[in-house]
Amino acid sequence: MALSAKATQEFVPIKEIRDGIIKLKDNSLRAVLMVSSTNFALKSEDERKAIIYQFQNLLNSLDFSIQIVIQSRRLDIRPYITLLEEREREQKSDLMKIQVREYIGFIKAFTESTNIMTKHFFIIVPYSPAILGKAGGKISFGRFGKKETKKDTQQSGFEENITQLEQRISVIEQGLISFGLRTAVLKTEEVVELFYKTFNPGELEKAIKINEK
Repeated sequence: MALSAKATQEFVPIKEIRDGIIKLKDNSLRAVLMVSSTNFALKSEDERKAIIYQFQNLLNSLDFSIQIVIQSRRLDIRPYITLLEEREREQKSDLMKIQVREYIGFIKAFTESTNIMTKHFFIIVPYSPAILGKAGGKISFGRFGKKETKKDTQQSGFEENITQLEQRISVIEQGLISFGLRTAVLKTEEVVELFYKTFNPGELEKAIKINEK
């Protein structure tokens, strides 16, 4: 019996990505922070101890779990090569053109013989809203006693969940800044690109089309 092929999306628990926030199929939320790195090996012994101590304090202060992701990829030099080729065409001197062309050949040969890796660091911040059973459900009323619709309730609930998630993000950011790391919350297009490159490592040059909600 032949098995029917299933789309990759069926195995990914993502329901939608809105304003950079990942909403999973169980209605829990995720935000992705890109974090800068620091050269730990170049730090003095006291600096290393201080960083470890501050990171330990940050983890111990959290009342929620986080996920730390390190993504290693081979350096894509194609944009740099394209830039060099444009510079070669702009040169007026034949000697400069030859030098740029030789430099391009050197870069290509070097990167083909050596695996040059780039690393990106991410922290996944979660938030799972409380789930009330039918017994705990109740009719929701807005201002002036007007009964809220299901859509209104869902929207207000989503905004409240976002507020809770943003508070958690702020805690993480402040903790990391205390020992010299910079952070940036990924936007919708950046989150989509991150997932696209994760699931399609051989198609990095392909354009990404998204529908932001």
